[in-house]
Amino acid sequence: MSLKRTAEVLKNQAGMTLIEIMVVVAIIGSIAALVTVNVLDYLDESKVETTKIQINNVESALEQFKRRHGFYPSTEQGLAALVEKPTVGKVPDNYPSDGYVKSMPKDGWGNEFIYYHPGVAGNKIEINSYGADSEEGGDEFDADLTNYEKAEGSE
Repeated sequence: MSLKRTAEVLKNQAGMTLIEIMVVVAIIGSIAALVTVNVLDYLDESKVETTKIQINNVESALEQFKRRHGFYPSTEQGLAALVEKPTVGKVPDNYPSDGYVKSMPKDGWGNEFIYYHPGVAGNKIEINSYGADSEEGGDEFDADLTNYEKAEGSE
């Protein structure tokens, strides 16, 4: 095929215009935006549910601690008393060599839980997560999660 003939064949082929390409890109961008918003909402919801489950797990470990030793760890001892034998405050006898949990779980946003014994408002123990914003108070995904309110939020 000659060079002149190749040029004629290429000239007659149809291509996409810039406007057609821009329309396709706009459609893809719109779909991506919709999917991203929906996925982020589910991600936040899953972090709340994960935190509720972790609070239940920590509370169960604290109950095991109390059954074995007759008391809960103090606020000063904190949740670290579930991982290794406390060295301050009332030190428990017959502490299990592997503790009550291998490592202390964190909330769905990667923050440490806040523990009080005795808890505020007359609760025996209190386990808190400050939510997505890591600050006390808040609404929606920023709302605080606690062990004594978990039954209301999970049903």
